[in-house]
Amino acid sequence: MLTFMWVLQIITAVLLILLVLLHSPKGDGIGALGGASNIFSSQKSAEKGLNHFTYFLGIFFIYLSFITGFHLFH
Repeated sequence: MLTFMWVLQIITAVLLILLVLLHSPKGDGIGALGGASNIFSSQKSAEKGLNHFTYFLGIFFIYLSFITGFHLFH
C-alpha cells in the first residue's frame, strides 16, 4: 500500500511540474509602466480550468504527503 502511495505521489509531482510549466506568465513586465498590462487581463476558460486542476492536484499532493508521512511514523 505504501509503495502505491509513493508511486501515486511521484506521478502527481510530475503532473504538477508539467501543469505549472503550461501556465502563461503573469508578470507585467515593462507594460506595467504605461498601464498596458490590463489590456489582456481576462482569463480564458481553458486557463481557468488549468488553474482549477493545478489547485486540485496541489492539494492532492499535499494530502498524499501527509498520509505517507503519518504511515511511515505510525
